[in-house]
Formats: sequence, C-alpha cells, structure tokens
Amino acid sequence: MNAVNDSFLPAADHGVLRLITAGSVDDGKSTLIGRLLYDSKGVFADQLDAISRAKYKRVAGDGIDFALLTDGLEAEREQGITIDVAYRYFSTPLRKFIVADAPGHEQYTRNMVTGASTADAAIILIDATRVTDGQLLTQTKRHSTIAHLLGIRHIVVAVNKMDLIGWDQTVFERIRAAYADLAARLQIEQYHVMPISALEGDNVVNRSAHTPWYDGPPLLMLLEQLGVDAAPVEQPLRFPVQWVLRHGGARVDDFRGYAGRIASGELRPGDEVVVQPSGVTARVKSVLSFDREVDVAVAGDSVTVVLDRDVDVSRGDVLSHVAAPARVGRDFEAEVCWLDAQALNPARKYLLKQGTRLTSAKVREVLTRRDIHELQEVPSGGESLSMNDIGRITFSTREALAVDAYADLPATGAFILIDAATHQTAAAGMLR
Repeated sequence: MNAVNDSFLPAADHGVLRLITAGSVDDGKSTLIGRLLYDSKGVFADQLDAISRAKYKRVAGDGIDFALLTDGLEAEREQGITIDVAYRYFSTPLRKFIVADAPGHEQYTRNMVTGASTADAAIILIDATRVTDGQLLTQTKRHSTIAHLLGIRHIVVAVNKMDLIGWDQTVFERIRAAYADLAARLQIEQYHVMPISALEGDNVVNRSAHTPWYDGPPLLMLLEQLGVDAAPVEQPLRFPVQWVLRHGGARVDDFRGYAGRIASGELRPGDEVVVQPSGVTARVKSVLSFDREVDVAVAGDSVTVVLDRDVDVSRGDVLSHVAAPARVGRDFEAEVCWLDAQALNPARKYLLKQGTRLTSAKVREVLTRRDIHELQEVPSGGESLSMNDIGRITFSTREALAVDAYADLPATGAFILIDAATHQTAAAGMLR
C-alpha cells in the first residue's frame, strides 16, 4: 500500500521567493503577513496562545491580532505601528518564502530600503478606506518609487480592507486606475492589482465569494507562481576578493590564493582574468572549494582562486574575464537614498563601501531630488538631501573602483556611504 498521497506532492519546486510588504501606515502590512503565516500553518500553537493573551491585542473577542506575529518589539505593540524590519519564514508545497515586514512611517523609510534591497517581489498595500477621489497616499508613491529604483521585478498591489467598504467594485476600479497612472509615470511595466481583506483572509489564500468580479488568483497562489531570477551565471564574471590566503612562504612552492564569493558569472581553470582596478592580467591555475579542486564555480559559490603567476591582488580588488571587464573609474553619478539624520554635507568626509572595497569619497554635487508628490526629478537648487530623501549625486573616490550599472549587476553597482566621523551609515546608493 502506498503511504504517500500523490495529490499533495508538488509538480515542481519553484525555489525561494524573498518578498517585502510596503505601503503607508495602518494599511495592514503586518496583518497580511500574519494571515499568510497562519493560513500556511507557519504559526505554532504556543505563539497563537501568546498573542491571544497579549495586553496590546487590538481585535475584539476571540479574534487573532495577526499583526502581533510580526510586530515583536515592545514599542511596536504598545504604539500599534511597525518600527523595524521583521523577517519571517514560511513555506507551501510549491515554494519557500522569506518575507520582510517593513514599516510604513516616513521616518522609517530607510528601514524599508534595507528590507527591499534583497527582495524579489514587493506587495504594496493600499487601504481602500483612505483613498479619496483616487488620490494615493504619499508613502504608497514613495515605496513604489523605491521598489522600482531597486529593480524589484514583481510588484503586487493589494487593495486591503475591502470588507470595510462593502466590497465596492467601483472604489476598487478607481484605485486600480490611480495606480495605473502612478505605474506609468514611474515606468513600472509589470504589476498586479487585487482586492483583499487581510484580517478576514479574503483573496489571501483562497478566492473570496465577495469578489465575483475579480478573475485573478488569490495572493498566495500568485506568489507561488512568480518567476525568480536564477543566479546570474550568464552575466560577466565578477569576483570581489575578500581575503588573500598565504602559507608556506619560506618554501619555493608556497601557496597564495584569493578567497571570495563569485558575484556573477562563472570561473574555470584556464580562464584569463584581469585584476581590477590595476588592469594586470593572469590565468586561473586552479579553483578550490574547501579542500578540493573544482572544474567550474558559478555565481553564489565561495571559492579560492589560484593564479598561474604572482601578481598584486588585495582585498577589494575584482577579478573579471579579460573579454568582459568592469568599468574602472574615480568619478561617478548615482541615485542615493539618504539614511542619516544628519543631512548630506559635501564638506564632511565620507567612506564608500562597494563590494569588498572601502575607500574615502567626496560628494561633489547634488544634481536632483525626487519630488514624491509630482513623481519626477527636480533640480536640487543648491539644497542638500535630508533623511529619507532620494536624489541623484556626483562623487569622487580616492581609489579607483571596478563598477557596473546597478541595473546590470547589482553586486558591483550598489554601495553605501558611511560618515567618517560618526560611523553612521549615511546613504545607500545605486550607480547609473
């Protein structure tokens, strides 16, 4: 007798999907994640018992306050808001999920940027009761802008709390039209809009009887089917060197290897590579993984590379194939989200961290700032960038960097600025 019910076996494993919820305050982001965890059986009985007895519970009667499953900080439960990014894990027969619950308050926009930087998909929640005359809230616009800038391919717009407006299709269509206009202005090509009730579970895991006019899939089904970019094996080789390994220096056959994680492309013994930014070339003698040699290493693999001759390679250098090198330079233009409470000041000293390279940087000019209301870049007019502002800057670095455009290779196109005096992370940036 077969003990396995084949109907429960997935036809294919769709891999891991990293997603983030975004939107304005009280749009129901934490509640939605809690509902997904609960309906996918990702919550233990003792967790349910704990939140049912929590003193900050905001649901009447025996109902479950799903937001408490992600709002774990005392200050979050006390105030009823999300402050920091909370990561949760759940799975279905088809896919594993890592979900980030991002805060909606404007002052925590920098937290949202952190959570969105590694996401494959973004769920933008909209409170149907708060959209008047089709005017979307500012944070909806800001978070959509950030998701687009970070290159998140899949955007799902969940129009929440539809139960509070009697599942009015007219209101939903008005909101869908408003977001379509927003998407066109931001040049977001692909998105999906759906009506849901996170608290009641309508259209979250199962289709709702309240929306016969909605012919799309429920949220979880949609998330299970979204395509995820495979490891960037087909892209040019980028191997940021993290550590130089050396032993047996007194011997003629001493060992010298360069350890790191391949950011993109693939590497094989015999490949001709260039050390950037120096431009010195060499050939790969061997590729080591732990204690053995491998014939090929691909993006995501942590390996040690041995070259056929001794060349000057240090932490922060990048190995690229000679046929497809990165761009090397000291002067750059980039889009940044300012994270520090202290505004950008070109007179201050900043450190730039890009890949494994750390060097000093000087901001030359603030070119533009993004007007979140008008959804366009406007000249800075000499103004600086304050916390949570998004703008375009030019800067120079002391040492040359090997870089790519963020849209092409995020691993070598992203960076952070650090205030050299306070050691605060000042900005997250994307090279253009």
